[in-house]
Amino acid sequence: MLQFHKLFNKLIHMQYTIETIGTVCSPYKQKFGIARQPGLVPAAEICISLDKRFQADCVRGLETFDYIWVHFIFHGVLGEGWAPLVRPPRLGGKQKKGVFATRSPHRPNHLGLSLLKLERITTDSGVKLWCSGADLLDETPVIDIKPYIPFVEAKPNAAAGFIDGAPPQLDILWHEASGRQHLTEAFASLISQSIAQDPRPAYQNIPERVYVMNVGDCEVKFQIDENRALILSVLPMPV
Repeated sequence: MLQFHKLFNKLIHMQYTIETIGTVCSPYKQKFGIARQPGLVPAAEICISLDKRFQADCVRGLETFDYIWVHFIFHGVLGEGWAPLVRPPRLGGKQKKGVFATRSPHRPNHLGLSLLKLERITTDSGVKLWCSGADLLDETPVIDIKPYIPFVEAKPNAAAGFIDGAPPQLDILWHEASGRQHLTEAFASLISQSIAQDPRPAYQNIPERVYVMNVGDCEVKFQIDENRALILSVLPMPV
């Protein structure tokens, strides 16, 4: 029995090497402004480019699924460490919960999991998976992909702890000088849906403050007062 415990302790403290299988190309170039959960911003479209060693056979049959699980690394916070207690935004940043009771990116191994809508797969120039409803930073390393199976994984009546449904959204207004008329509908929707999630820190409420968010190749400036956001300008990012 003692020998078994020694072997068990050795196994649970082993280190494993995980190689990435691909990289994300996302319109979100910075952490600020990314939806806090997948699916909240349907207009957020990304492309997952698989490494060259993964050919079309690796995704054969995946096109028959509507959604996929994407396992990834929170590379934007590597080196920032983690703490056993965190302050979830859904609780206003005022209450602490155990890190494993939250989806904080500041985790022991910085691993993330997102359920994304699979729009299409292309293989003419490497294997690429095009997805929507994304909450991923540009250049996110992907470590695995699996199909979503509803009858096994959908649990609509499950208890969700301190998470009580979808978060409230802000009303969006565009300033007449914002440049909205020069944007495509898809890009304008991405900006509106992203800001509607209220990207501010949960403890922050400064109506006069101008926030800056980088989306695609543009710099977006906006203000938030109560439950309304005013988009001030959308301009090319300064070189």
